[in-house]
Amino acid sequence: MSMVNKFLEYLEFEKRYSKHTIVSYKTDLLQFQAYLFVVFDLSTEDATHVMIRSWMVTLVENGISSRTINRKKSTLQVFYKYLKAKVLIEESPMQKVVAPKVEKRLPHYVKKQDMESLFSEVEFTNDFSGSRDRLILELFYSTGMRLSELVELKEVSVLEDSIKVLGKRNKERVIPITSVMKAKIIDYIRLKRNEFPESTQSLFVTDKGEKLYQKFVYRKVKQYLSLVTSQGKKSPHVLRHTFATHMLDNGAELNAIKEMLGHASLSATQVYTHNSIEKLKNVYKQAHPRS
Repeated sequence: MSMVNKFLEYLEFEKRYSKHTIVSYKTDLLQFQAYLFVVFDLSTEDATHVMIRSWMVTLVENGISSRTINRKKSTLQVFYKYLKAKVLIEESPMQKVVAPKVEKRLPHYVKKQDMESLFSEVEFTNDFSGSRDRLILELFYSTGMRLSELVELKEVSVLEDSIKVLGKRNKERVIPITSVMKAKIIDYIRLKRNEFPESTQSLFVTDKGEKLYQKFVYRKVKQYLSLVTSQGKKSPHVLRHTFATHMLDNGAELNAIKEMLGHASLSATQVYTHNSIEKLKNVYKQAHPRS
């Protein structure tokens, strides 16, 4: 078994990384492995920092974004750290590798008035499907949970005044919900049980009573957001950004938002402050007599 495969098994069974993350690591490493073999006729364990830089230059020349290249660099850093821990290499070649600078992109989010229009003007069908679709949108907007977290929700995930989600690396967190939201969830569960008496304990199910899947939710979110906004990106992740941005705009503390989003560090949450700063700049330009 190659070291790449052993490393991927380590991520899956010891580090408990998600399938999505492991696929990402695998893609990056196999691409790098193929490059080393074709250009230098070497394996990953024998790579030097010069060879890694050469690969990154090739990626730049092929039009790969600096953000993607930095992700591949992070993959190699974790991989060579693993090889060093296994005493298969003396030093990581990544110590001398500098990746291209990444331009910070502001998160896409939906304006407050557009979200208000979504829940006050858009007509949801008066049946199980319409109730489920509306609740999915409201939960995304009121909790900021990830798509993967929403599809895995169980009926027992709903607590007295909060909802328990299973985040990245199987890390549980509890997100507060209002009494109004709790009542809506209870009403939906009652409707679901009437519609599908034999359904599973999954909170959300398809129109056939089967467990919800990510593409289904993605399509629904895009469908409804298209009715209220013309912005390019319309996805569950945009609703996550919308939750965080609107919370910050309304005075919520950054640390509280960090906990609700399930971010490992505050730096990941700080990106939302840029949107608020841009908003303040626009207000200043419009309002100040000497701007």
